[in-house]
Amino acid sequence: MSHCELEDITLHLNDRISSTRRVLELRTIAKDQDKRVILGKIGQDILAIDGLLDQFEKCVGRQKDLLKHLKELEGFFEEDVQDGKNLRDNMPTHMPRKGQPAVHGIGPVGQSGPVNVQPVQQVHPRKTSKKQIREMEFITSPEFDTIPQYMKGRLTYEQLNTAVENINTAVTGKYKILNQPAKTLNNATRKLHQRFKEEENKDTKGLFFIVEADIKEFTQMKVDKRFQSILSMLRHCQRLREQRGGGITRYVLL
Repeated sequence: MSHCELEDITLHLNDRISSTRRVLELRTIAKDQDKRVILGKIGQDILAIDGLLDQFEKCVGRQKDLLKHLKELEGFFEEDVQDGKNLRDNMPTHMPRKGQPAVHGIGPVGQSGPVNVQPVQQVHPRKTSKKQIREMEFITSPEFDTIPQYMKGRLTYEQLNTAVENINTAVTGKYKILNQPAKTLNNATRKLHQRFKEEENKDTKGLFFIVEADIKEFTQMKVDKRFQSILSMLRHCQRLREQRGGGITRYVLL
């Protein structure tokens, strides 16, 4: 029921009440034979008012439910706006950006004629050392398009890659501590180092993984239903897999 319809019911209800009051006033001066008719009219008006009040109560109840739903939506939108602000303020430098110009070779200043572009010297990747920390690759736009809509919900491409960045932050924070000698750690980091070791098993050897406690420890990302949806999308894009054991769910980077 719209706002205008609610106002119409209110006006009609006020008219009925005013009419009933006038009939009651006329009853005092009416003749005996007319009083039965007047009482019958009053009874009909009261029934009509009762019906209008019932409609009014139901309408108010629906409006309360609608208001509650709108407040919930407002909370979701505020969360999305905050995520967008965080993404804007913490845009990773290596993330692909729309309209970014390509870098071309530049010849010596003042040189006439065609410019000879020297081939870029290839940098050979260094051999992987035990202390090199692996990171999850960002989701590309084509990969994001392959995720089913029921899985994505209202999550955007930028929000998903923000979650990837948070996971990388947790991985880096964890393995920086693990790569340090235990004797150089303070009490807080030594406890974390011990927990990390306890969470390892024969199946995690050589793998990089985190648990929910690491997300809470190193990031401000909420571990909730939305987080579980993000994990499902990352599994779909083959960025991680779950490994369970010992009452712990480990999220292993692929």
